[in-house]
Amino acid sequence: MEKMMFVEIGMGIDLHGQNVTKAAVRAVQNAIHHNSMPGIRSVLPGGDLNNMKVNVRLAVPADKERLDLTKVREELPYGQVTFEVVDGGMLTTSGIVLADKEDRNDLAYVVIASVEVGY
Repeated sequence: MEKMMFVEIGMGIDLHGQNVTKAAVRAVQNAIHHNSMPGIRSVLPGGDLNNMKVNVRLAVPADKERLDLTKVREELPYGQVTFEVVDGGMLTTSGIVLADKEDRNDLAYVVIASVEVGY
């Protein structure tokens, strides 16, 4: 990324089911769903949203091998998207095991996302 314009931070949690992808999707949604970038086209090469570069850094506490980046990518409608997955986030108790939610244990997965936007 030659020029970084925005950095948005979000947090996502899967309380039951221990699904790291669900927590990552929610973290990206939390980072981007409160923003609008109406002027971004005016600075992008050719004014084309496909020329936007988006780097997503995900701090994931466990089960990195189960993280489905294709599903996370679906949350980002424009641009050339890259991912970096790092150790981080949090495992904490949900306080209860719910079999109907496919819980394997009482852990809640917390993922932190940093979404960098530029060109």
